[in-house]
Amino acid sequence: MLEGKAMVEDTDMPVKMQIQAMASASQALDLYDVIDCRSIAAHIKKDFDKRFGGGWQCVVGSNFGCFFTHSKGTFIYFKLETLNFLIFKGAASSSP
Repeated sequence: MLEGKAMVEDTDMPVKMQIQAMASASQALDLYDVIDCRSIAAHIKKDFDKRFGGGWQCVVGSNFGCFFTHSKGTFIYFKLETLNFLIFKGAASSSP
């Protein structure tokens, strides 16, 4: 496991949820090859959907850009090993 080696770049998550995000990412890296970003992201998404309800999104890679809207208190962007992790829960859209 790689706990403690993640570097949080930005977040608005509660600390307990941040710790879970990094633990889930570490576990995924133990299970999948570092080049299998799709499986790593799917593992983290499933874990967060199970623990915190549906609607979570996860982006994993070494070089990506992203623009998104998220629910308050559900966003984290961190680096672990050679990968960047973006985890967030989509904001509920309002009907016109």
